[in-house]
Amino acid sequence: MHVVRGRTDSVVVVGAGLAGLSAALHLRGAGHQVTVVEQRGHPGGLAGRSDVDGHRLDTGPTVLTMPELLDEAFSAVGQRLSDRLELLPLHPAYRATFADGSALDVHTDAERMEQEVRDFAGGREAGGYRRLRAWLTRLHEVERERFIGANLDSPLDLLGRDLAALAALGGFGSLSRAVGRFLDDPRLRRVFTFQSLYAGVAPRDALAAYAVIAYMDTVAGVWFPRGGMRAVPQALADAALDAGVEFHYDTEVTALERAGSRVTAVRTAGDRIPCDAVVLATGPAQSTRLLHGRPRRPVPLRWSPSAVVVHLSAPEASADLAHHTISFGEAWDGTFDEIIRAGRLMSDPSLLLTTPSLTDPALAPAGRHLHYVLAPCPNLDSAPLRWDALGPRYADELVAELTRRKLLVTDVTRLATTTPDDWATLGQAAGTPFSAAHTFGQTGPFRPRNLPHRRGNVVLAGSGTTPGVGIPPVLISGRLAAERLRR
Repeated sequence: MHVVRGRTDSVVVVGAGLAGLSAALHLRGAGHQVTVVEQRGHPGGLAGRSDVDGHRLDTGPTVLTMPELLDEAFSAVGQRLSDRLELLPLHPAYRATFADGSALDVHTDAERMEQEVRDFAGGREAGGYRRLRAWLTRLHEVERERFIGANLDSPLDLLGRDLAALAALGGFGSLSRAVGRFLDDPRLRRVFTFQSLYAGVAPRDALAAYAVIAYMDTVAGVWFPRGGMRAVPQALADAALDAGVEFHYDTEVTALERAGSRVTAVRTAGDRIPCDAVVLATGPAQSTRLLHGRPRRPVPLRWSPSAVVVHLSAPEASADLAHHTISFGEAWDGTFDEIIRAGRLMSDPSLLLTTPSLTDPALAPAGRHLHYVLAPCPNLDSAPLRWDALGPRYADELVAELTRRKLLVTDVTRLATTTPDDWATLGQAAGTPFSAAHTFGQTGPFRPRNLPHRRGNVVLAGSGTTPGVGIPPVLISGRLAAERLRR
């Protein structure tokens, strides 16, 4: 593994999102002096927060899996997750509802889920689920250390027993076909393949290796922090501060000061912070600006679809809701064609409806419930739509559709809406919070590397680099960045 040469005693981390906070904790635990510079007034990055009329909104990710990665970050500075956060396991992890009126609770307990599948689709499918679960578990075992949790400098780094094992498991085939080997019911196939959208690829086009995302939430489990998702970055930042990390909030980095190939200081509007190395945990657009261009690639990066997020307040929650409810439309393959290839809004949408107040009532005023609706949509490169006019209208259409599906009550109040334009304003390339798509040519060693210039002292962290998109990969990316700065 290539590491940054020369002194790395003092490190500036740009960005206090989950990747930057993970990097800061791992660096501090290894003995570096660490300064974190964040342009907003609080930690979190894309795991943002907003308070509206007594409702505590989480404006970024809502699905938390693999909490052991948080524990790993806390442990780097001698602290414990249990002392910083109260994580509540979600049972079910999801509730899936379908256009034919059926519904399935997705449990992480094997026996309970097998019975759920048997009741839902019969004994043959229940047996298929058991085999699928074993395959997902084995896939995760093979990928965990070598493909997800390691720094890669070249495709040659993948050669060896683990690559052969992944190939033998069918990891380089189609995700849809791989899951179809175990399950015939198309509704069940959706439950175990929709996660590929997080990776920016339709299930039929995604590598089967990305079924590991389904392992994370349908086998390993889904959690929710008391106090909302905002509690996660706040806890990480508090632990880092207690460990001696210095924070500068409301401070935007304007330039990197250089001497030859090395950055010697980070400049802000009113300050100069000397350093031996820099971790850019800012996202591809900001990193490209600060680095004056991204490293050359044979073909340009392809960006994932974006998402419209609508926050709602309601006087009650439908009895059909779980904490996370996935409402599948009747259309499937055509939906991905619309948002990825055609650059159109979903004509028959599949939606994620999260109701965090079911788990933590304190997130909404007394007598109210808080809803978060996520609708995948084209990014700004594939469809430069007029979101200033379209956004409010589309939000109303989503509310009407979920009301028609009896997942929302009629008397809801829209608190906030986030569109691709808003993600772009936050510095996200192509207006997508899901960064670069996980196509084959943007996976593993082919994804933008976290050490963009081998002779430099700048390392990248976040969803735009390795290993990729999602809370677990982003936390891992912080650790991988820290490992590039070994003392």
